[in-house]
Amino acid sequence: MKKFLVIGNPIEHSLSPKLQNYWIKSNNLNAIYGKLEVHESDLAELCENMKDGRLNGINVTIPFKKTIIPYLNVLSGHALRTQSVNTVSFDNGNLIGHNTDIDGFELSVRKLNYNVMDKSILILGAGGVVPSIIYALKKMNAKNIALSNRTKKKSLELKNIFSELEILEWGQLNNFDMIINATSLGLKKNDKFQIDFSKAGNGKLFYDVIYEPFETEFSKSAKETGNIYENGLNMFLYQAQKAFNIWHKVEPAINTKVTEFLKS
Repeated sequence: MKKFLVIGNPIEHSLSPKLQNYWIKSNNLNAIYGKLEVHESDLAELCENMKDGRLNGINVTIPFKKTIIPYLNVLSGHALRTQSVNTVSFDNGNLIGHNTDIDGFELSVRKLNYNVMDKSILILGAGGVVPSIIYALKKMNAKNIALSNRTKKKSLELKNIFSELEILEWGQLNNFDMIINATSLGLKKNDKFQIDFSKAGNGKLFYDVIYEPFETEFSKSAKETGNIYENGLNMFLYQAQKAFNIWHKVEPAINTKVTEFLKS
């Protein structure tokens, strides 16, 4: 039986095992998928377990999308350009790092019928998924992209990769069309942004990378200010679909039945 894991810290909120095991069962595959809270010091051992065949694939989430890279042999084009990995496979003696977040984000925005072209985008956060979001936004011809992070140093590191990024102070809101919460704020019940979203105006798109829990301070702020809110569930589904395809060479279905199962 093949074994797969999603790793991160925190990890208890992850719906990846529920989704991946549903798809495994639906496609009659001999495999199992679990989740594991790890520390950076565990990454080397996990990668060795893949080389030894004790593990067949890993999904990587907060905060290891960059720190896992030194333990890999090859990066796919998307992973290389963004220096961000969310999926690891093993092929011909090599651990291969992939980035399916780019496709996940782009497909989820297209599903909304929202046209990013010539729009001004504000991203909150500078963690592992943010390079993927920036890359996807550039592919979709966003007019300009601004970034605000609680730790400014991380913002400046991203500007070294994407030189055209505008860096804002935390709490500063510019005149955006779309705002993306790519922080971990919202995973815990009492998380606070300490940002006055009422100054944003209305008619904007508030896009949350977080998919669980569904109700967060960010979603409430969007609704209270008359803005559109999109939860991160579709991005989660599409990036997971691409990862499943990498491992199993099967593209699992994304439909109402799947989304209802995840919400049950």
